Amino acid sequence: MADTLKTLTCPACGKPMEKIFIPSQGINLDICTQGCGGIYFDNREFDNFDEQHEDISKILEKIDKTKFESVDTTKERICPNCGAKMVKNSTSIHQRIEVDDCYVCGGKFLDNEELQKIRAEYANNEERSADVLKYVYNTVGTELSELDRKNAEAVQKRDLAQKLFYKVMGL
Repeated sequence: MADTLKTLTCPACGKPMEKIFIPSQGINLDICTQGCGGIYFDNREFDNFDEQHEDISKILEKIDKTKFESVDTTKERICPNCGAKMVKNSTSIHQRIEVDDCYVCGGKFLDNEELQKIRAEYANNEERSADVLKYVYNTVGTELSELDRKNAEAVQKRDLAQKLFYKVMGL
């Protein structure tokens, strides 16, 4: 979805968000500079800022060394772009950071300092993906081992029952 030109209302604190032009990407980000310091990314914009090598200097100019008001991060958020209810999602398998995603328009809202925390967790998306695969393999591997153990027990019980059946039947 393209940048919206309308002034958005912050889904966390209800204050108007300021449009900050990011020349390196040619896009406007919506930042709550007069309230909580949250950032709203239109559909697919976030992918331009989540890796450590990507330039966030213009964002930091607006939010660094600024005291923002606290907000209740557990409250329901409404997408400032389309009005749909946003959904909280973890940004990694560690589940330490939750952001608000809009499943209707693809927007994403991050509370103050969440962008920096996300970038600090992994250098790039390859590291993030590798961590997910490692987690899945470890989890599935453990579950598969348990299934193999249970299957082996079931085979032993079946074999024993079969032997008893043949013995009782005189076969």
